[in-house]
Formats: sequence, structure tokens, C-alpha cells
Amino acid sequence: MPPTRTSASRRRRYVLASIGALALSSLAACGGSDADAAGGDDIAVTLITKDSVNPFFVTMQEGAKKAGKANGVDITIASGKEDGDEQGQIEAIDAAVAAGQDGILIVPNGPAVNPKITEARDAGLFVIALDTPPDPPDTVDITFATDNFDAGKRIGQWTRAQLNGDKAVIALLDIFDDKVVSVDYNRDQGFLTGMGIDVKDPKVNGDEDATGSYDGGDYEIVCNEPSNGNESDGQAAMENCLAKNPDINVVYAINEPAAYGAMNALDAVGTAADDVLTVAVDGGCQGVQAVADGTIDATSQQYPLKMAEEGVKAIKTIAEGGEPPEVSEGLDFFDTGVQLVTDTPADGVDSIDTDAGLDSCWG
Repeated sequence: MPPTRTSASRRRRYVLASIGALALSSLAACGGSDADAAGGDDIAVTLITKDSVNPFFVTMQEGAKKAGKANGVDITIASGKEDGDEQGQIEAIDAAVAAGQDGILIVPNGPAVNPKITEARDAGLFVIALDTPPDPPDTVDITFATDNFDAGKRIGQWTRAQLNGDKAVIALLDIFDDKVVSVDYNRDQGFLTGMGIDVKDPKVNGDEDATGSYDGGDYEIVCNEPSNGNESDGQAAMENCLAKNPDINVVYAINEPAAYGAMNALDAVGTAADDVLTVAVDGGCQGVQAVADGTIDATSQQYPLKMAEEGVKAIKTIAEGGEPPEVSEGLDFFDTGVQLVTDTPADGVDSIDTDAGLDSCWG
């Protein structure tokens, strides 16, 4: 746990005011800043997302600003330039420390950010992770996140049921192939577990047998390709997979933007959406509409607004001398919930339809 913030450390904010102003101005280079003063707030927090383009993180930023106004917390917004930009997040952490802020909410871009998080905590800031638990989990005070393994498992169980024993020829579109991030391996390995495929080491993507039997039939894993969580790289990843085997009939995508890219690649070679089961994780309004339209078959819905709101409230509580909330039972983070969204329900797999998904998207 970080040291208890003292009155001396609070005074440090004013001593470093000029330094902090200069440092915070540099955040524009890594995603921009948007400090919303709420009548002379005494608690100052920076939210650092992976990027400021993905709708998931845009929604989280908006939710944090709204929660800040409601709870009397001054929110500064920063981000990496893109998913995986660890250096941009490191610079944003330095700026928050220099400004003498009380805390940081961060969606970590990778393990290289961990030492800087530790430095921030040693300096007296409270650091809470959102969406992506760091490894190890106690790198931060607490994490508010989707149970990403469960999110992957749900779409895997749904896919297994829809196959009804047919051979699964699978493309796996992950985030990275050059760094290890918990959200990446948890969703991938959760999906395969839901399918009934032996994943061997659950923290390693791609070490499972390339062929074998899932719970109901045979499978072939054609590829594990990095999508960087965006549409253009998702399309390139899927093109690489199709070059290896044009008969892919199952696409797992780390998120909905990657899934859109996959569908673009399938469209380009004349493969109809009805011929491929495409599943993803996110559950944003656009993604749920894609399920309703038949572009994606099922998605696991997350709740970034809840992550942001709970994170802001927790930092305020801690900064005022209170204790952080407890992690969820059996987990090393606070689970903000997940729902499988599909209009083709499967026996034994809990789900909601797209009408309900649109009512709750990213709530």
C-alpha cells in the first residue's frame, strides 16, 4: 500500500504549482488534458487511458469527468497516443506527480508502466487501475474492471453451442504479439476455455495445441494475430489469417473495432457474415447495433462508465482518509460486471438481447 498522505504532502501541491502547470501542459502530446475545476476542488486526479480514439476510452473519459463534477474531484484527462503506447502513459504519470495530485486512474498500456506507477505511489499518490488489471495486481491500490476471463468464456460457450458439433476453424485476433497484458490473455484464454479447448498456461496466448477437440467437435486454430484493438489492424490481421486458411468459420476478436476489421477482410474475399461466427468483447452501443444488424454474432458487454465512477469515488474516499473498497470474492480486482449480448441465445448460456444491450450499453 502507498504511504498515508499527510498535510505536508498536500502542501507540496502548492509548492510545485508552477512545475505542475508546466508538466500538465505537456499532456496534449499524449492525448490532451481537460481539467474540470468544480468550485475549488481540493482533490485532483488524472485519468490516463490507453488512447483517446477508441470509443470505449472516450466514454470512460466522459464518465470520469461527470463523476468528478458530482463528487468534487478535479479530473485531468491524459492518454497514450495509441493502444500499447507505454511511454505516453509514463509521461502522463510524471506530470500528475509533478502537479502534486492526489491520485491517478489508469488503464495500463503494458508492463513497462508498472515501475512508474510504483514511483507515483511512493510519492504519495493513490493509483487505481481501470479495465486492465496490472500484473502483479498489487502494483496499484485496487482495480475496477470487467472479469475479462469470464467475458471471453461467455462468448466461447456461446460459440461452442452454435457450432453444434461442426468443426471450428478459428482465427484469434488478440491485441499484441510483442507484450503481455492481462486483458489480452484473459479474453483469449477465456474464449478457448469456454469452447472447451485446453489452454495449457492461461497467461500465455498461442501455446494451446493448434488442432484437437473442443467440447463437441474438432477444432483448428489457424492464427493468433495482433490487431492492436483497432479496425485497420484488425483487417490486416484477418487478411493474414485468411492467407493461411480461407475456410475460417469462427472469429474471436479482442474487441469490436478489431471485429469490424475482420468483417471488412471477409467481405473483401466474398465470405458472407452468415458463414462465420464472429464474437468480440466490449458491448458499446455501436457494437450492440452491429449484433442487431448481424455484423457481429455476440459480444460481451462491459461497463466503463461504472469503472470510471467507482474509481473517482474510491480515490476521493482514500484521499479523505477512508479505505478502498474490497476486491470481489475470488478475484484480485473489483468486478464491474459483464453481460453476453446476442439475439441468438444458446441453452445454458446466460445472455441478454440487443434491445436490452442498447438500453445498458457501457452504462
